[in-house]
Amino acid sequence: MRKITLAILVVFLLIGNCFAQQEKGIIGYDNWLDTWTEFQPSKITYEEPTQILSGRIAIDTKLTKRNTYLLVGDVFITNNATLSIEPGTVILGDFKTKGSLIISKGSKIIAEGKQTDPIIFTSNRSVKKPGDWGGIFVLGDAPLNSYGNESSINYGLRPTSFMDIVYGGENSESDSGVLKYVRIEFAGKRTKEHGNLSGLTLAGVGSDTTLYNVMVSYCQGNSFNLLGGNLVLVKMVSFRSNQNDYNFNYGAQCNLVNSLAVRSPYVSSADGSRALFITSYDYKEDADPTKEYTNVNAENLTLLNVSNDLESDIEIGLVQEAIYVGNDVSFVSDRSVISGFSPAVILDDQIKMNDSNLRKIEFIRTYFNNCNGNLFRKGYTNNDDLESWYGSRAFNNVYSKGPDSETFIDAIHKKYPDYRLRINGIIASNDYFDDDDDDDED
Repeated sequence: MRKITLAILVVFLLIGNCFAQQEKGIIGYDNWLDTWTEFQPSKITYEEPTQILSGRIAIDTKLTKRNTYLLVGDVFITNNATLSIEPGTVILGDFKTKGSLIISKGSKIIAEGKQTDPIIFTSNRSVKKPGDWGGIFVLGDAPLNSYGNESSINYGLRPTSFMDIVYGGENSESDSGVLKYVRIEFAGKRTKEHGNLSGLTLAGVGSDTTLYNVMVSYCQGNSFNLLGGNLVLVKMVSFRSNQNDYNFNYGAQCNLVNSLAVRSPYVSSADGSRALFITSYDYKEDADPTKEYTNVNAENLTLLNVSNDLESDIEIGLVQEAIYVGNDVSFVSDRSVISGFSPAVILDDQIKMNDSNLRKIEFIRTYFNNCNGNLFRKGYTNNDDLESWYGSRAFNNVYSKGPDSETFIDAIHKKYPDYRLRINGIIASNDYFDDDDDDDED
């Protein structure tokens, strides 16, 4: 019964938003999730690998659809080389060696799939699980807010040269390539010293890099991890991440547009996880105050927590806030939907409640639905000041306690009374979600 409920809820929400062209949440006259996304990745099998990718690749290299590739160990694209990937190509992350792909600073990845023929990175195991392999790292030379112009990725990777893991610089418009119509599944291997890797890490990546229609699903770490850089992310999808869906740090400058995060209270790390986790530094003394702090502009997001019994899940502590905003951060949420969290937003306790700070954190035309509280400051139970501020008519926010199935599909019921609820040709049913809903090892 629970799987039926979850399937219907998600399909109602996604199809309703896309076809109805509502103002808030993900939008589109056509269902932009259609054909290229996959919400049941463990049910798909691929051909055995015909080519192996390993070690250091220092010349331009093209991956073709006719081959299936096995990513063995840490694979570095270096020496200003370009890795080009044809639409429909499948790359399997090796479980035994926890394969990862690292696009080193100065190199590029051109992974431009098609809506009907996406590029797929997934696990090589027959029974796939989150954390089966590492993830994808793109390292650029856009600015960070740390002292000096560079930093390094220290996630237990094994480069032959230290320069292969360096990122950051002064070129905010740098180009690290293209990721378009790409799926990343079952990534996020665990390391002893650095925790879980992310599905897609964008470190010091500049604004001339193209990032459209990327889906990260069943990741044991963060789905998207942005470290510094200057980026525009459009039509991103994070599905059932174990940690944060979108993680921002080290002065990241980002526009996140028309994107989706679907969380499950039954899949979460022990220390908690959020749809958006926004900070400017790990330790304030490590950040250069003369440089930009993290600035995130979020437009038309849908952040959804899919729960079988939200009230019970909140009571036993399985549900957390959707958005965590750290100190020294600028953040705007405009025309977004936040549904099913406890509460919707938490602000760091180091943020002083004054006019200057609150003007850096804006929630405009945002729909808070079915949340156990809206905006709070960490460690404080009285949020009257925040409710008064963001409840002003000037912000035009909406607060509701309606079920998602009613809140988001009213318009489509009127316009398309005979429509069939489909995503990727799957009719809403108890087969919609993966079988590991009830037996995750988290």
